[in-house]
Amino acid sequence: MLPRGRPRAMGAVVLLLLLLVVGFFLFGRDPEYGLGTTATLDEKPYGSRNRSASSSQLLLPSKCEVMLHVAIVCAGYNSSREIITLMKSLLFYRKNPLHLHLITDAIARNILETLFRTWMVPAVVVSFYDAEELKPLVSWIPNKHYSGLYGLMKLVLPSILPLSLARVIVLDTDVTFSSDIVELWALFDRFSDKQVVGLVENQSDWYLGNLWKNHRPWPALGRGFNTGVILLWLDRLQQTGWEQMWKLTAKRELHTLTATSLADQDIFNAVLKEHPNLVHPLPCVWNVQLSDHTLAERCYLEAADLKVIHWNSPKKLRVKNKHAEFFRNLHLTFLGYDGKLLRRELFGCPNQFPPGAEQLQQALAQLDEEEPCFEFRQQQLTVHRVHITFLPHQPPPPRPYDVTLVAQLSMDRASIEQLELGSRRKAALVVPAFETLHYRFSFPNSKAELLTLLDAGSLYTFRYHEWPQGHLSTDYSRWREAQAPYRVQWSADYEPYVVVPRDCPRYDPRFVGFGWNKVAHIIELDAQEYEFLVLPEAFSIHLPHAPSLDISRFRSSSTYRNCLQALKEEFHQDLSRRYGSAALKYLTALQQSRSRA
Repeated sequence: MLPRGRPRAMGAVVLLLLLLVVGFFLFGRDPEYGLGTTATLDEKPYGSRNRSASSSQLLLPSKCEVMLHVAIVCAGYNSSREIITLMKSLLFYRKNPLHLHLITDAIARNILETLFRTWMVPAVVVSFYDAEELKPLVSWIPNKHYSGLYGLMKLVLPSILPLSLARVIVLDTDVTFSSDIVELWALFDRFSDKQVVGLVENQSDWYLGNLWKNHRPWPALGRGFNTGVILLWLDRLQQTGWEQMWKLTAKRELHTLTATSLADQDIFNAVLKEHPNLVHPLPCVWNVQLSDHTLAERCYLEAADLKVIHWNSPKKLRVKNKHAEFFRNLHLTFLGYDGKLLRRELFGCPNQFPPGAEQLQQALAQLDEEEPCFEFRQQQLTVHRVHITFLPHQPPPPRPYDVTLVAQLSMDRASIEQLELGSRRKAALVVPAFETLHYRFSFPNSKAELLTLLDAGSLYTFRYHEWPQGHLSTDYSRWREAQAPYRVQWSADYEPYVVVPRDCPRYDPRFVGFGWNKVAHIIELDAQEYEFLVLPEAFSIHLPHAPSLDISRFRSSSTYRNCLQALKEEFHQDLSRRYGSAALKYLTALQQSRSRA
């Protein structure tokens, strides 16, 4: 006779075995569970394929010892704007040091070098590669895609990146991260010995060839793959003869197809059609493709599933998707995110800061956070991020007197040349300022039109009702009749808009937010004996807008106003040290202004 407990024990064993068997059949073929072999494109329906990408199932590399390498092709003004949003999302979530390999033209490099230098993000290395040198390598390939030659350059990355670099993640500029990129990097460990490239399946019907009559896409495995996110195992690619492989495939297909429609993606897919053993299918959440008429919605069930959002449509944020509003808000969040907030240290990782940043961090650390004016002191030391040339522009031909436009100034008002302002004559050209209270306003085309609006009460001299002394010295009565530039004298609180040479004194960094930044700059110009010349035909007009946060704080906070007053006094002390008795008139004017207040 068997003991009473034996059948229960045997039943438990049988139940456990059944669970193991069921588990194997349910999950054993899915690479995300680490069992069995990699699923092929035709093994199971799209909606369930490779959806899971839980980090708990991945062996993540050490956050300090492993530097992740990311390559991006970026050219022109539009791409430079897109890559900044991408980088903010990537840096927001990352916990590892990054090495960025950026293939850029001269425009994008100038913009991005300035941006990364002023972002001062720790544990980030940026290397630039000249896209002009790569053009001959791909210019023989006709491409109908809007990306042009730059859309083909991912094909030659294995031949231009450092030989010491074994693995790299390649990204399009129009992707947004919602997860730590180290999880994507960890998927390299899922590659078999023969796999060299990791890609997410294409989520549209493009490569199925049924979108319209006579639609002839390039050859692909099933739906093909999307190249917005790529894992490249570079040393293995070299061993497989990648360069010769893709060139032979491209030349053969171009005999009948005449051009690529989706740039590098067509050629990647044609190669992988012939050599399917080279590709490792990635979980689709690492490239959720938001062009119209895709199957992206089958890729995720919850927002937490999402890893990378890919705006792979010329219409970008206007694509039709059930969760389009959610995706747009995610994108806009990073679009408006302040890049200097990315300066936080990576915990436990030494020697992270770029040159000069460590000294700045030490100076900031020495400030007393309990001091009432701590925020002003902090802002005085802070390096703010700079994005130059945000919109496309066509610079004029080189001339002896180049001008940087900072506000509203048309190039036909050529005054620098008329006044013969050379290096020996220091002058600040005053642009008279006006304002309107109308939100809908047609800008006048001439001084005569402006004077008509001024007389009709549609325009006022700038801040006439609130702060007349700010522009009093401009002498608007004289300007009405003036036909030639005229000189005016400095007066207390004078803060006109001026055109000045590049080597003029810079704005004092202690005055940030609202109050005295322009006033202090004009004082410095006057102390260095700059002439103030009012331009007779030029003008600017201030349009109404909601009050800034800082002016609201100035009006409501006595602490803010007291701190600003303390900074004014420090500024005058510095003036006295630099200019001696010549600076006495500015201190006297300040004291008189305080007594009137």
